[in-house]
Amino acid sequence: MSDLVAIENLSTYFPVRGPTGRRGVLHAVDDVSFVIRRNEILALVGESGCGKSTLGRTILQLQQRTAGRVRFEGRDLAALPRGELRRLRRRMQIIFQNPHGSLDPRVSVGQAIRDPLDIHRVGTASERRARVVELLQLVGLHADHARRFPHQISGGQAQRVAIARALALNPDFIVADEPVSSLDVSIQAQILNLLADLRVALGLTYLFIAHNLAVVEHFSTRVAVMYLGRIAELAPSGELYAHPLHPYTQALLASAPVADPQAPLRPPALLGDVPSPVDPPPGCRFASRCPKVMAVCRQADPVLAEAGPEHWVACHLYPQSSPESMVRVSFSP
Repeated sequence: MSDLVAIENLSTYFPVRGPTGRRGVLHAVDDVSFVIRRNEILALVGESGCGKSTLGRTILQLQQRTAGRVRFEGRDLAALPRGELRRLRRRMQIIFQNPHGSLDPRVSVGQAIRDPLDIHRVGTASERRARVVELLQLVGLHADHARRFPHQISGGQAQRVAIARALALNPDFIVADEPVSSLDVSIQAQILNLLADLRVALGLTYLFIAHNLAVVEHFSTRVAVMYLGRIAELAPSGELYAHPLHPYTQALLASAPVADPQAPLRPPALLGDVPSPVDPPPGCRFASRCPKVMAVCRQADPVLAEAGPEHWVACHLYPQSSPESMVRVSFSP
């Protein structure tokens, strides 16, 4: 399976000012590297505020990067001329977390789906109208929905509209930023099934940002675990859930609720607070909360390295993370 998107040492920082007026830098995404393979579902998980959404937006060039590169089929997006990047944007789309918030309340459903076609001047007016009807039917809605406005449809229908809009230009790659987190559980299953069917039918590739570990286990092909702006672990879905290596991944899985009211209460899997992204600690960023912390963890920054076949982890517990034996994530120039 070939690589569609390659992220190399990507960083996104934001200038901030504290209550006393002191200036600082928020490290939202910090030196992240991985690849997204064609036609896969790579899930990105982690606690709220760890940088998942910022990473997704930076990949799509919706957020300006501070350092690093994003390559789409080998082409560095930041180095492309403006016109070429605009044409390439047809192949990269996003589904936002809040379906109603992503739709203009003054614009009809049909026009919202048609906007990408108008902006990129795809087809004639009649062809665009036909394409809107085709997209509505593709996501399980009726042609009559084109005349409705966002306040006249449900949350699940609004997310189907957002998916149709993302599909309007026949993309290859879609960033799905927590697309089901604001929906009822029954509707979540419908949207996930729709996304899975569309992936097969249209040959799509997803970066699926989520915090629901149960959803990720059954929906994704690979999983990347993010903590405080960095990737802590990356592995095939089945492997990561069966054999989590990083203590943070183990704690995340242990914190998942058990669907049994008779089950005894378990102690918290994680103690302490997440360090500030404005002033991240030296060494491993998880060291202050890690139950297996060692002296080296507070001094040296672990490198994402291959601890097993297709299983990458950034942790000093594993010999692959040592300078003598680690296998680094690498990209061809």
